[in-house]
Amino acid sequence: MLVDTMKRGTAEEKAEADELMSLLTPIAKAFLTETGFEAANQGLQVFGGHGFIAEWGMEQNVRDCRISMLYEGTTGIQALDLLGRKVLMTQGATLRRFTKIIHKFCKEHKGDKRLKSYITVLDKLNGEWGDVTMKIGMKAMRNKDEVGAASVDYLMFSGYVVLAYFWARMAVTAQAKLDAGTDEVGFYTAKLQTATFYYERLLPRTHAHVEAMLSGADNLLAMDEENFVFLNA
Repeated sequence: MLVDTMKRGTAEEKAEADELMSLLTPIAKAFLTETGFEAANQGLQVFGGHGFIAEWGMEQNVRDCRISMLYEGTTGIQALDLLGRKVLMTQGATLRRFTKIIHKFCKEHKGDKRLKSYITVLDKLNGEWGDVTMKIGMKAMRNKDEVGAASVDYLMFSGYVVLAYFWARMAVTAQAKLDAGTDEVGFYTAKLQTATFYYERLLPRTHAHVEAMLSGADNLLAMDEENFVFLNA
């Protein structure tokens, strides 16, 4: 959608779409390949031992998903691009453009009690996104290593929030379709149930990522070189 806007929109629309693309691209490349690999592994687990039998194709899916995490520039590189270049180097301006979109969406739908379980959580996380960014930025002013230390957890946190926004949008659409008396009741009910699963089962992972990214660089860099133990094969 953003690419189409960049091609066909007004000058102002093109500029906004280009800025949003720059923010979302590293998230799409790294977060989706990381979680895609996780999903493929879950699929393999469902098959059990049969998952490794080539005719089923599951082991090929796992290999393909694992290499995608490298083909897209590696998660670490995308994370540094997101936090270092796209967020901190713009002094948070690029991030604020996107968080304002989420804020406006939450404000628009906060009055619907049926969507409260999504909107309340999303609004809180959206605010937290800005808060943790500021905290990392302050740390980075004192120690540049803080950016690299926080980057992967920051990217994963960002990915979960972005996907939460998309699931909330899907929930709004699904509820509207059900209210209108759609013939596809099962389809749209499943959308709401999946959104609830995501919010209650997967989105809490953001708490761990916040704890990790704010723990600082010292726990990564404290060990002296002579204390490393090298084992011969």
